[in-house]
Amino acid sequence: MTDPRVVLENLWFDLGHDASALDHVELTGREPVLPSSFAVGTAMQASVAASALAAAEVWKARTGTAQRVGVDMRRAAIAARSERYLTVDGGPAPELWDKIAGTYQCGDGRYVRLHTNFPHHRDGVLKLLGCAYDKAAVAEALKGWKAFDFEQAAADAKLVVTAMRSFTEWDAHPQGQAIARLPLMSVDRIGDAPARAWLQGDRPLAGIKVLDLTRIIAGPVGTQTLAAHGADVMRVTSPKLPAVEPLVIDTGRGKLSAQLDLTEAKDRAAFEALLREADVVVQGYRPGGLAALGFGPEDAARIRPGIVYVSLCAYSHEGPWAGRRGFDSLVQTASGFNAAEAEAAGVDGPKPLPAQVLDHASGYLLAYGAMTALLRQRRDGGSWLVRVSLAQTGYWLRSLGRVADGLRCKDPALDDVRDCLEESASGFGKLSAVRHPATLSETPPRWARPSVPLGTHPPHWL
Repeated sequence: MTDPRVVLENLWFDLGHDASALDHVELTGREPVLPSSFAVGTAMQASVAASALAAAEVWKARTGTAQRVGVDMRRAAIAARSERYLTVDGGPAPELWDKIAGTYQCGDGRYVRLHTNFPHHRDGVLKLLGCAYDKAAVAEALKGWKAFDFEQAAADAKLVVTAMRSFTEWDAHPQGQAIARLPLMSVDRIGDAPARAWLQGDRPLAGIKVLDLTRIIAGPVGTQTLAAHGADVMRVTSPKLPAVEPLVIDTGRGKLSAQLDLTEAKDRAAFEALLREADVVVQGYRPGGLAALGFGPEDAARIRPGIVYVSLCAYSHEGPWAGRRGFDSLVQTASGFNAAEAEAAGVDGPKPLPAQVLDHASGYLLAYGAMTALLRQRRDGGSWLVRVSLAQTGYWLRSLGRVADGLRCKDPALDDVRDCLEESASGFGKLSAVRHPATLSETPPRWARPSVPLGTHPPHWL
């Protein structure tokens, strides 16, 4: 297993940062912190610390003042399960998972995982199987399929299903091979523009405007992290697309929320007006989705020279699966984690990681990349493209090694993590939710705006 300090140093140097900043960071805690044979605590601690250290570097660039950064491994790992610990008005949050989502064994003995939280994905799976909306009926119908055949049929129908593979099988797969050739993440200049000055403010990202076109966990966690460091984040969602309410509640803290349908001319015009004033765009649609609407990276750089454009996807921008839809649980299944964790536990069938760690770590890495690009823009000018994917984060997690006896670690229940929670008012009621896991000595992370229902605000910068 790799030492967390070394993991952070590698993240820091990979994006060209100065080694002296590492003198100001303190990492505490040790594995295991969650029941897993993988270094999930290390991955979370390093990704949180990289984002927090980048915020400290932004502050130093603005003010000339350095500050101390601290990240405890347990607190970082608990943040990777934030959706599990959310309560609203003292009671449980709305149900996260659809009733037929999960893993099933097919007729060839192999397993598939279905993601059916969105109604159109659920209905598409039921149509493909020709069965009732019932877990037992789905299980029976899948006995008539081979796992890889159903995976392909679902992909052809634009659904989200993956077959379980071992690491060896994923490494031999063309998409696994494409991932292996890529770095964990990238920050590249995509256009010329003058350097912008930092605005005055009492927080690292004060005055930075961020357009958040993401859903579910990874993207919203990344933009929520930017909000925690003072950015004005506006979540822009389509009124035509479904949402998962507990995730909207949890990751909406700190953000404005507007709705626009980018297939409508008037709403595209409204979005372009927002873009002309933005500093950062974060989008989580599959590769090419926004470009087809005229808002891809090059379009954004033309409309708003000097933009930082962050692109998040499931399987990266290269390889035969680049255009496939995906979520953390599905990437875990496809890329070998569920099989490897089951083998370590000595159980049959898939065993998921104890958190949506690919999502959450990708979110903090996304924020780290965005702040790195902002630093470069203010120093060198230019427009910048940041790329992050769940599958690349998964490949990185594998590289961190395994945790001996990690599966014997206690699975933290709600009462075990009370010290990691904070209460706040919201547009949904009184929330108890996981607080930001990093500490900064001069500018402590916090969310200045309450979580609100989608579409609460008009599509205008305040």
